[in-house]
Formats: sequence, structure tokens, C-alpha cells
Amino acid sequence: MGIFNYQDADALGTVDTVDTATVMVRVSDVEKLRQMQVNRLVVLQSSRPGEHLIGMVQKIIRSMKETKAIAGDEIIDDESSREENVVRVTLIGTHIDKEGTKENIFQRTLETVPEIEANCFAIEGEKLTAFMRVIANVASDKQRLKLGTYTLDENADAYLNGNKFFQRHAIVVGSTGSGKSWTTARILEQVADLPNANALVFDLHGEYKPLSSDGIQHFHIASPGDLDKGTGLNDGVVYLPFWLLGYEAMTSIFVDRSEQNAPNQTMLMSRTVTKAKREFLESGNHQDVLDNFTIDSPVPFDLDQVIKKLERLNKQMVDGSSSNRQKQGPYYEKLSRLIARLENKITDRRLGFLFQGRSETQQFDWLEKLCSKLVGGSQDQTDKKGGVKIIDFSEVPSDILPLMVSLVARLTFSLQQWTAPEKRHPVALFCDEAHLYMPERAQGDAANEISISIFERIAKEGRKYGVGLVVISQRPSEVNRTVLSQCNNLIAMRLTNAEDQGVVRRLLPDSLGGFSDLLPILDTGEALVVGDASLLPSRIRIAEPNARPNSGTIDFWDEWSKKEPIGAISAAVNGWRKQTQQS
Repeated sequence: MGIFNYQDADALGTVDTVDTATVMVRVSDVEKLRQMQVNRLVVLQSSRPGEHLIGMVQKIIRSMKETKAIAGDEIIDDESSREENVVRVTLIGTHIDKEGTKENIFQRTLETVPEIEANCFAIEGEKLTAFMRVIANVASDKQRLKLGTYTLDENADAYLNGNKFFQRHAIVVGSTGSGKSWTTARILEQVADLPNANALVFDLHGEYKPLSSDGIQHFHIASPGDLDKGTGLNDGVVYLPFWLLGYEAMTSIFVDRSEQNAPNQTMLMSRTVTKAKREFLESGNHQDVLDNFTIDSPVPFDLDQVIKKLERLNKQMVDGSSSNRQKQGPYYEKLSRLIARLENKITDRRLGFLFQGRSETQQFDWLEKLCSKLVGGSQDQTDKKGGVKIIDFSEVPSDILPLMVSLVARLTFSLQQWTAPEKRHPVALFCDEAHLYMPERAQGDAANEISISIFERIAKEGRKYGVGLVVISQRPSEVNRTVLSQCNNLIAMRLTNAEDQGVVRRLLPDSLGGFSDLLPILDTGEALVVGDASLLPSRIRIAEPNARPNSGTIDFWDEWSKKEPIGAISAAVNGWRKQTQQS
């Protein structure tokens, strides 16, 4: 039996005008008008029997209009006036009482529009609870991702469609302290519970360290403190050796583009690196790779040999016009700064994860081990540990942070791209603090340009190869617009900045533009959820995750009220000098 068994006397009003997905409802009873609230749900009669149209109140208007009377050829004012109370409603879906053997079905489609004078009813009390249960049951037939409960009815669970959430990309935004990390942790814990989960989390501040379960693994990019310990992947320590860098990324680190000799340096880097990779493949008898490799192929090579080759060219003398005289070579003393930059990078312990990894990182089979650890799902792990891999980038120098994060993203995308379609294991990339490595404007920074191009490609093409993006940021106005335009699911927490609110408005459907007016007044842990994964554009209270992330929100007054000394200065100075937070 259908849940919307209203009587005509229960109507709030009747449809006055209809325009695509928006209708205007005329309300004659002022008391009923007072009961209506913006963003509440209403139901309208459909032209088809057994169907009702579901709408959301967008605007309530009460106005008084003076009436005019005509006396002969003159129009005179009449002291009487009439009320003109109207409510603007956005249509969001269709409820069907019965279809085949199924009852109470909700669909996000509008095959009909209400007729003029059709009744409009409020969805309240028991009917609201029943409708929310319908939403939950519809969602339960899909791959359910439970966020929390609906603000409209806290007894009704709010679900997202897990398939569509990751297939169509998603964005989680909100000001500091609004609950972004809380929401992300809630999603991650449910992903981790799946038997063959596969997700990477780019954790830039170590916020997600508290998350722990059999489905979660923690890694961190090797810090200076790891270089002498002999730790590796099995210990949760990740090295990203220089030979994984693509040609553009490599030259952005080694070559100063503002130098006069930059074109020559770039050309010679290309030649010497290609030759070094060729020598490595020849010495290892990898003829199948040798026949087809390029400078961008992830093949180990000896960087010391590259430097020695550049040094020879930098001091090279060639035969002059006469047989007994020599002259300076074409690159004489033109590579000195490039060589010095290379040597400085190699000896910089902050970049040890690039240049000072264990000898095994220079082995041909090491890339497969790295990919298995980072990109393999739960069942692909040799120890069957978690399929959610949280990678801590907090100790990576900020000037190359975009390159390193995008390097892991490119590695993931390339692996999926070169996997046979029938064997692809989908993977989701959770991009925390996304504005730091996929900014709206690169501002001439080579590292940012490379990072942006990689994430733009994933945003555009990732769905084809089973790579989903979850973009997380407190400043959506600073995140690359191309990436945002590809995100078809939005979880928006409280936003107080006008520019950030404007970005969210542009992401919303035109009919729901007014929905964004709630952004500055949302409570902590409350979100507006819209998109392909959400059956109902909704205001949702996010459920508490099992482990709260270290969101960085410190209780100033409570800490200042303590009488015990904290005594962390010595350890902080020591960590600063060692460039590591590890003891």
C-alpha cells in the first residue's frame, strides 16, 4: 500500500504554475503557510495514478495586493486587499506506489509534471519517517555507504550508493573544524570493512594516524630518521626513487628553467638518462623492455654515472682548426650549476626518500613490490592486510610535495591503464588538502603544473580505468576547476568564505542553487549531500567514526588551564634539526 494516502482537505495548497522542474503552489490558508519551512519535503499529485512527485520547498512568499475597481473610464483604489501566498517547490523525484511485485519505489527521475490545480501536501510525522525508510530501503538494494542520519528525520539512516560515489568522483569540502576529517574517516572505515577494498589516502598532516582496523595499513614517506635504520615497505616506510619520475618531473627538480643554459641542460639530461637506462637494461638482459622503453619508462638507472657523464661534457676539449690545438667543447663550463644542483639534491637528507633509498630500490623487480603494497587490494597483499593504505606525506618538503603526491597518483593510474580491462581492481584516491597539489592556478610553478596535469587526466579518464577521486579541501575556491567539474558528488560541510560558497553553488544543479544558503549555518559534523550517489539531495548529520582523526583542532583554553608543564620544546628543537618527528 502506498504511504501517501492523503485526503483533499489535508492539502497545503494547489499548483498555480509549472516550469520544467519548478512549480509554484498557491496557499490560501495562512495557518498552513506558517507550517511550511524552506528545505522541507512536500508531495504533489501526479497526472499518473499511483504516482506522486516529491519536491523540496525553496521559497515561501506572503504578499498583500491592493485591488483596483473600475468606475466608468477611471480606475479607483479599493480599500480592500487580497493575500497572494505562494511557495516555490523544486521537484526532485517520483514515488511509485507499486511496480510489479515491488512497493513504495523512489526514483530520481521526472517523467511527468503536476497538473495545474494539483494538490500539494506536506511530508511530516509518520509519513516522513515512512518515506525516509523508503529511501533507506532503495539504497540498501545497492552498494550502501552509510553516512549518518537525515536532519529531517534522525530515525532514518542516510545512505549513498557506493558504486556511484567512487565512479563519478566526489568532493568533500568545509571550513576548518567543520568535520571534513570526521566525514572522511567515516567513509574510510566502511571501505576498510569490505573484503577486497582498495584505496589510497594522501595524508598531508598525519591526521589519519588514529584510524586502525584490520582493513587499514599505515605508511609514511621515508624521513631523514629512516635512512640509517634499514627500514622498508614491510615496515611501512615508502621510498620513491628518482627513476620513477617522469621526464618533465625530473627536469623540474634538476634544471632551473630561468637559466640561460636551461634548454641545453634539459636536452643533455634527456640524453644521459636515456643512455643510463639503456645500460641498466642491457646489463640485466631485459631485451623485451629494451626494444620499447622511453625516457618516461620506470626503469632504474645509475645517477652517479649520469653526473660523471655531465662532468666530462662540462670539461670537454675538442680538436681545433689545427691538429695540434684544442678548443673548448660546446658545453664547456655550461653545466656547472646543473651538476652542483644534482649533487646538492643527492646529499640532501630531506630528499633521502628519492636519492638515498636502500639498494633494493635500485632493483628491476622493486617497482612490482611497491605497486603490490600501495595499489593492491586486500586480497592482493601477501599478508592479507588492509586494502585502505594511508600514506603520510607530512615530512616531505613543501617545495616538492605536489610532485611526490602526483607521482603516487600517476603510478596508480598508469598501473590501471596498463592492466587488462577484465583484471582491473578499482582503486580510490582520497586527496586530503587537495588545494596544495591541484591548485586552481599553477603560477608558473613547474611542480604544480605537472601535478595539475596528472590529476586533471585522472579526473577526466579515471572512470574508464577504475580510478576514483575523492577531493577533500577546506578551500574549494583554490582547487583546480577542471578537477572539480568532474566531481559529480558533493559533501559540503560548513563554509563561511563567500568565494568557497560560490564554488559550491556552481557545482549544484540550477534548481537547487538556494540549497547553498545553508552552508554558513551548518553545525559541526553536518553536511549538504548532493549528487549521483545520493537518492535525495539532503542535509545529513554525519555519524561518528570509530576512531577520531587528529584534525589539528587544539582546545586552547583547556590547554592553558593545565598546571603541569608540557615540556615539548627540547624534543621539537631536536626534531627540527633532524628534520623528523620520529623519536
